Amino acid sequence: MYGVPEPTKEQSVKIIRQAFDHGITFFDTAEAYGPFKSELVVGEAIKPFRNEIVLATKYGWDIDQQTGQRTGKVNSKPEHIKRVVDNMLKRLQTDRIDLLYQHLADPEVPIEEVVSAVQDLMKAGKVLHYGLCEVSPETIRKAHKIQALAAIQSEYSLLFRGREHDVLPVCQELGIGFVPWSPLGMGTLAGYVDERTDFGKDPSRDLRAILPRFEANAMRNNVKLLQLVQKWAKAKLCTPAQLSLSWLQAQYPFIVPIPGTTKSYHLMDNIGADGVQWTNAELNQFRQELEQITIVGDRLPEAILKFSEVR
Repeated sequence: MYGVPEPTKEQSVKIIRQAFDHGITFFDTAEAYGPFKSELVVGEAIKPFRNEIVLATKYGWDIDQQTGQRTGKVNSKPEHIKRVVDNMLKRLQTDRIDLLYQHLADPEVPIEEVVSAVQDLMKAGKVLHYGLCEVSPETIRKAHKIQALAAIQSEYSLLFRGREHDVLPVCQELGIGFVPWSPLGMGTLAGYVDERTDFGKDPSRDLRAILPRFEANAMRNNVKLLQLVQKWAKAKLCTPAQLSLSWLQAQYPFIVPIPGTTKSYHLMDNIGADGVQWTNAELNQFRQELEQITIVGDRLPEAILKFSEVR
């Protein structure tokens, strides 16, 4: 996805189990990752400790359940959700999904119908908790009135802070967890990319090849953020990744970032973020410096962004 060779199943299983051995108990996947490949690997990896972790996955893209072929559309029709969940349980080798998300809103299916379908799955014991991704405060409130939401997942990082003034306050008010995806800005905040990085031209190998914020002109501006992160990481005796993740965790106690990795040393780097503490004075000073930087470029291509309720 981000320009690295796809790891083997054995390598993926090994790193997931290494994460568990070092205290990670929340694992996030989705039927769309692969499609299906990620769920199959996660299901195999977590078998020895299934009852000791929280397993989250997502439905919502229109994917042929036999072939894995994508249509490029979304699908949250109740009958589709139920069929998808049954297949998820098989791939994940489990009898229940701890946290089931709607990956993206379906404009053709009212949220009330979506929630009703999930409630049926909860009554059947197939789903324990549910959440939504990339949705507006209005949708959150509407859904939460019918069935309590456990979590909202949306992009949030130092590179993209768009949810600070709409979704996060609602989560705080209603007591809903918030799970930031891409908490390291697709490698930017860990120091792995800069204005000289070549992402190629094939988005199937590296999604950043078609992301506006990673275009050359945008990166020449956006690298200012990396420079700020590197400066503060040096001062706080940590890595850029640790600084970026710890900053997220310092915003609200209900935030749980989900950084992904295929490498053991990146995993251990990310885990080290728990040891980085911020004082209120540091947070205020960092925020002042952060506000001086304007990020250039949309976070996603329009073909994907059009399905999100929040830009």
